[in-house]
Amino acid sequence: MAGGERREPGEGSARSEHFGEEFLGVLLDQGHELPPHQLGPLVARQIGRLDGRETSLFLQDYGQVWLVPLPGDGLAAGEPQPIDGSDVGRAFREARPVEVPQADGVRIYLPLLDGGDQVGVMAVTLDRIHDDERRLLRRLASLVADMLVTKHGYTDLFFRLRRREPMSVAAEIQWSLLPPLAMFTPRVELAGMLEPAYDVAGDSFDYALNGDVLQVAMVDAMGHGLDAATMATVVIGAYRHARRIGVGLSEIYAFMDRAVAVQFGPDHFVTAQMMRLDTVTGRLQWVNAGHPAPLLIRGHRVVRRLRGPTTLPVGFGGHEPRISEVALEPGDRIMCFTDGLIEERDVDGEEFGEEQLIDWVNRLGPTARQIRTVARSLSHTLQRARGGITTDDATLLLIEWRGAPPTASPSWSEPAAAPPGTWPKTR
Repeated sequence: MAGGERREPGEGSARSEHFGEEFLGVLLDQGHELPPHQLGPLVARQIGRLDGRETSLFLQDYGQVWLVPLPGDGLAAGEPQPIDGSDVGRAFREARPVEVPQADGVRIYLPLLDGGDQVGVMAVTLDRIHDDERRLLRRLASLVADMLVTKHGYTDLFFRLRRREPMSVAAEIQWSLLPPLAMFTPRVELAGMLEPAYDVAGDSFDYALNGDVLQVAMVDAMGHGLDAATMATVVIGAYRHARRIGVGLSEIYAFMDRAVAVQFGPDHFVTAQMMRLDTVTGRLQWVNAGHPAPLLIRGHRVVRRLRGPTTLPVGFGGHEPRISEVALEPGDRIMCFTDGLIEERDVDGEEFGEEQLIDWVNRLGPTARQIRTVARSLSHTLQRARGGITTDDATLLLIEWRGAPPTASPSWSEPAAAPPGTWPKTR
């Protein structure tokens, strides 16, 4: 097929694989070399080859309340749209295409997903839509999501667009430290939320999926503002270092403990929780360093608190921690949270408390499907239940073990010992 020539419906296979390869190839060949602000116009031009119009690229704001249109030549201008109560928001919440008939055609909204993380939504209007266009637009949306994530790392355009409120310096540090808020694989899903999105300081989390093992940490640094953000940055850095050299949970605690003690002195601490999940067997191990006990959710209800031996918060030089363990069933969810979620006062002045938290989790019931939607809905619901008050960081993290394929074989193994002298002793 020559240059910009289109293959019309009915000519061979409508929107044939050959046309699709060339169509997406233009973005691959040109898009990676374009500066970030020219990516949107390139997408709009390509969609124009499908006789698409009113192309929009929406990015989620940091609080996951609004979807904000990306400006650019060829892109439709417009106001931010609410995630709740709009067609574009429905595509975002449900992570699936939404088609809305209109007088002059059909408006289709496609989620922009990168490894399960929700980047935003792509919208386009067509006179009519066939399966070939649907397939091509889905692939285009996936490619656009990947390119937005890649370019996000070296421009301020997308950061500025996603801010609907002024952001503190401490929050700036924390957001730059965070991994994607959501991750999806056939065996395990993960999603997290942080409040207040534009003023978070001491709360953070991190995770990595290495082979069949998912490792997760949630931390809550004492204090507020820049001091807390700095401490959280150091402890997450120590966690990543220890995790990447392949030591176990007890040694990871030692790394984090020593880093805080050396850098900040004996009067500073960070509560923490570290987990290790075998995504084949469902075997979950964890170490609790002064954190609220995680909740085990089974059949969409909280069935128990994952209590176990605790050690001192990171920085206080606690004894070598004892590792707790539980065997998960397919579909089980683990909810980790910081104390800011339960120690806040509600509108009547009463402490919100863990029992209210459990009650709200149970209220979600079987209608709560995707873990990304559950995390967002629960976070916003709890904030409303507290009267919109968040005087401390409040963070939640949901992990769902989906189960292993029938042919999978157990692959649990302890990490290899690190070379001598690579981790510090506790004080």
